[in-house]
Amino acid sequence: MSTEVRVPTLGESVTEATVATWFKQPGDAVEVDEMLCELETDKVTVEVPSPAAGKLEEIVAKEGETVGVDALLAQIAEGAGNGAAPADDAPKAEAAPKAAEAEAEESKPAPKTEDDGEGEPVDIMVPALGESVTEATVSTWFKQAGDSVAADEMLCELETDKVSVEVPAPTAGTLTEILAKEGETVAAGGKLAVMTRGAGHSESVGTPKTTMEANTPAQTQTPDKGRSDVEDAPSAQKLMAEKNLSRDAVTATGRDGRVMKGDVLKALSEPPKQAEAPAPAPRAPVAAEDEAQEERVKMTRLRQTIARRLKEAQNTAAMLTTYNEVDMTGVMELRNEYKDLFLKKHGVKLGFMSFFTKACCHALKEVPDVNAEIDGDHVVYKNYVHMGIAVGTPNGLVVPVVRNADDMSFATIEKTIAELGVKARDGKLSMADMQGGSFTISNGGVYGSLMSSPILNPPQSGILGMHKIQERPMVVNGEIVIRPMMYLALSYDHRIVDGKGAVTFLVRVKEALEDPRRLLMDL
Repeated sequence: MSTEVRVPTLGESVTEATVATWFKQPGDAVEVDEMLCELETDKVTVEVPSPAAGKLEEIVAKEGETVGVDALLAQIAEGAGNGAAPADDAPKAEAAPKAAEAEAEESKPAPKTEDDGEGEPVDIMVPALGESVTEATVSTWFKQAGDSVAADEMLCELETDKVSVEVPAPTAGTLTEILAKEGETVAAGGKLAVMTRGAGHSESVGTPKTTMEANTPAQTQTPDKGRSDVEDAPSAQKLMAEKNLSRDAVTATGRDGRVMKGDVLKALSEPPKQAEAPAPAPRAPVAAEDEAQEERVKMTRLRQTIARRLKEAQNTAAMLTTYNEVDMTGVMELRNEYKDLFLKKHGVKLGFMSFFTKACCHALKEVPDVNAEIDGDHVVYKNYVHMGIAVGTPNGLVVPVVRNADDMSFATIEKTIAELGVKARDGKLSMADMQGGSFTISNGGVYGSLMSSPILNPPQSGILGMHKIQERPMVVNGEIVIRPMMYLALSYDHRIVDGKGAVTFLVRVKEALEDPRRLLMDL
């Protein structure tokens, strides 16, 4: 009889998590309430206990995969391989003691390697990379050919367009051959390396501490622990090494004090630690031979994707930009008047993005061309607004999507943007979070930009650029007054959107922001 292991309830408004660590592997015996794996959400780390005693039959969700609430994680064969139950009934057992011992040894593939398929070659394959992701780049090998490895010890890290994927060893043994070198592109399901089961791995015999110290990567921060389930995540080790960040400066949230990648990203986002980031990294790229002052660094998969999509937008769309300026007095006064009540009632701060999102949704209804896209020789008009919000992260620009923003309240928009911002910062955005946008807002003002021409996010036909709010002298009713002004820029695809439509859209956004009451009156 099999028992399903599913994702538990993750907390209010939390709908998905990432599988961080599996503490057991298929074939391992488990007890009731014994910890099977660890999940990471945007806020906390969740441990998943075993619902039954038996043998872990199958792992459905691998490490690094994103899973929703109640998703299937694994299957447990109840009673299989668990020798605890029949222990008190040994005199009645039909099998001989040696047979019972052999069965117990089968449920523990790692302890001894002398007679457990020793010498058998095992292929290391590229794991599932996610929906619509077909290839990845080998970022880092934590082991080299000839190194001994323990079961579930991290071998290498892969980079896709969106996320990093860690590849664990499927069994204990020796890494025989690395087929895909660092920097090479591999397809989903492709072969990364070959290892030999059992050969050279002596963790269970002899002097385990000495063996583990010899096999620990140079960047490992917890060599004294000696177990892969309490060592820092390899992705965290790599990022700390690249940023020259001391482990003491990172607050660990993983099981048994394990530092996760999100912990390092959080530490880097704090002002005192950001100053350390530019320091030379131990894993620095090779300098050009004739120019000692230059470095040659391979672009990450994310950066390559950003570059490709931006160039495609320029090559494909007939892109044009129109500008206007908006007096932010009305929005700022309204925000100052109600921000405390808003925070008290809704538990989130009232920012400018909700005003701009609502103003754009209002204008898109009047000028639907800006919310459309070209598909072959057809124009697809959207009867919804899936608003993309461009967010800068340590790894590059990403555009998470606020779905059905036109049906949301100010509070719901602010909460959704805040949640997506945290996921973007921690590198936990899923493919679904960034797909399906129909229009985009980009806020260069947070970096001090006074004016710019944003590039379209294909296949969308419009993107609004926000900029820095700056006090300037303006003529109002024949008098010169000082007003907080912002330049607005709308880049649009002239194949769909005519100049009149683009100007009308921008004027409607300007009117709604200068007099926010128009949004309530639908004017």
